Amino acid sequence: MKSNLTKAQETRNKAQGTRHKKQGTRMSNIRLATRYAKSLIGLATERNELEKAFSDMEWLQSLCKGNRDFITMLRSPVIKSDAKGKIVKAVAQDNIGLLTNSFIQLLINKGRESALPEITTEFIKQYKEIKKIHTVKLTTASPVSDELKKSIVDHIKSTTDMQNIELETAVNENIIGGFVIQTGDKMVDASIAYDLKEIAKQFENNDFIYKVR
Repeated sequence: MKSNLTKAQETRNKAQGTRHKKQGTRMSNIRLATRYAKSLIGLATERNELEKAFSDMEWLQSLCKGNRDFITMLRSPVIKSDAKGKIVKAVAQDNIGLLTNSFIQLLINKGRESALPEITTEFIKQYKEIKKIHTVKLTTASPVSDELKKSIVDHIKSTTDMQNIELETAVNENIIGGFVIQTGDKMVDASIAYDLKEIAKQFENNDFIYKVR
């Protein structure tokens, strides 16, 4: 029994060690991404190529999100740097500009290519901060019309200081009806599911009984 418990503990320790290592790698990549994204933004601004660099980063982010094999290649310790450089060049050279191509090759030469997905995300984030673009996510139970989307954007503009809005929409049947709007760390939950939860809480707290009495 003791032996089995020891083995089980060793297994748990290894699993925890692996999780901590992955978390540490992610944090390291995020810190690295912040620095490299800022450097690329500075260089692109100097060369008056910021809009092109932003377009390139959007394309690369889409590639990273849609192609797991590409990320696996970037992070593979087996594939050599020169091979990675050739693969990236073959995949991306007709889709991104010279500056971004050179930037990626620099990452590969420095052994930092594994952070490319995080760099694209951080670059886009920093670009939007510079341009004061606010991403607003609208979640509804079913798809909404373009007219309603415009109405929501117009309302946000008229009631807040956010004037440059990028609206993202998502469908989640679990909210039943109504909507959820989120921007940054702020959220407005006007879903039917939320209302039902609030009603359930009031039943649990006997609020309705108290009010009836």
